[in-house]
Amino acid sequence: MVHETGYYDILGVSPKASPDEIRKVYRKLALKYHPDKNPNEGERFKLISQAYDVLSDPKKRDLYDQGGEQAIKDGSMGRGGSPMDVFNMFFGGGGRTQRERRGKNVVHQLAVTLEEMYNGSTRKLGLQKNMICEKCEGYGGKKGTLIQCSSCKGRGVQIKVQQIGPGMIQQMQSMCADCEGEGEHFNSKDRCKNCNGHKVERKKKILEVHVDKGMKDGQKITFHGEGDQEPGLEPGDVIIVLDQKEHPVFQRQDDNLIMKMDIKLVDALCGFKKTIPTLDNRTLIISSHPGEVVKHDDMKCVQNEGMPIYKDPCERGQLFIQFKVEFPEKYWLPEHLMYQLENLLPPRADVMISDDMEEVNLCEVDPQSDSKRRSQSREAYDEDEGGSQESGVQCETQ
Repeated sequence: MVHETGYYDILGVSPKASPDEIRKVYRKLALKYHPDKNPNEGERFKLISQAYDVLSDPKKRDLYDQGGEQAIKDGSMGRGGSPMDVFNMFFGGGGRTQRERRGKNVVHQLAVTLEEMYNGSTRKLGLQKNMICEKCEGYGGKKGTLIQCSSCKGRGVQIKVQQIGPGMIQQMQSMCADCEGEGEHFNSKDRCKNCNGHKVERKKKILEVHVDKGMKDGQKITFHGEGDQEPGLEPGDVIIVLDQKEHPVFQRQDDNLIMKMDIKLVDALCGFKKTIPTLDNRTLIISSHPGEVVKHDDMKCVQNEGMPIYKDPCERGQLFIQFKVEFPEKYWLPEHLMYQLENLLPPRADVMISDDMEEVNLCEVDPQSDSKRRSQSREAYDEDEGGSQESGVQCETQ
């Protein structure tokens, strides 16, 4: 039994959710509320990452289910890393040492159709990114004119000392606003007019994203070194995460495709021919033979008509077809013809009936009426209970 559901509620999943469901929900929420995309949602992003850090680890999740968040803290299995550590671990951002030498990765979600994953496609994606200023070559101004910041004495930080009580002082350190933590700056006349001393300029970059046949929902396509540029750092990567759109006909399950097909009762009993449009604009013809009874919810498959296998597109999975048999409306056949139909169908099973049995009528189910009846019954019961409490239990003796 789950002790508390706070982390599940944050991700919006059931306590019975599978690891794949949790992973998929986290991916979408993390991309939606990432500070780069939503600067005002930093606290929500932190909570999402904390919840995923616990629920994605089987041991932590089991501990949380048994004793809640307190059990996580008591078990010393708490969230030691930052939300960005969780995010970068999930999206392939690398460890802290790597991030110190490289710029941060940029993650984008790309919505793709099932047809694009089936046939392969090339999408052009326009990104705004920081690039080293061409005019000053990332120096920020006229070379040799950098001067030490007088506000922070070249340290890049300012230290403020505040007295908080008798004999007690508090020392606070903050980034120098005048030099933006650099420790040095240019005079306005020497500052690069193109980048205003920021060393980088904002430019649009067009990336060609190749969606190969058989790629899957959540699969990552990495453009190495295409992230924001910054002097002295190796650019990070641009990571494209594929987000598969829902399809009106097919559902994907690994390399297989699943679809539902409605057939009439006559088709189910006497055979049929049906056509299926494929994701690459072909048309398949499927059939059943007369007497080959297809039952409601029966599942059949067509070999090699599923999704192409990633990196081996000549091979494909299977196409599964779940049949839904449509029964005719009531009184569809005149009563005098029922005897002929009954003679054609398999015989009924004999039912033994005795005099002590009760015969009842079958009625159509009306959920609203049934709910109203239960509500009225409950109210009557509550009133009866209330009356009993006032007057006590009375027993009549005759």
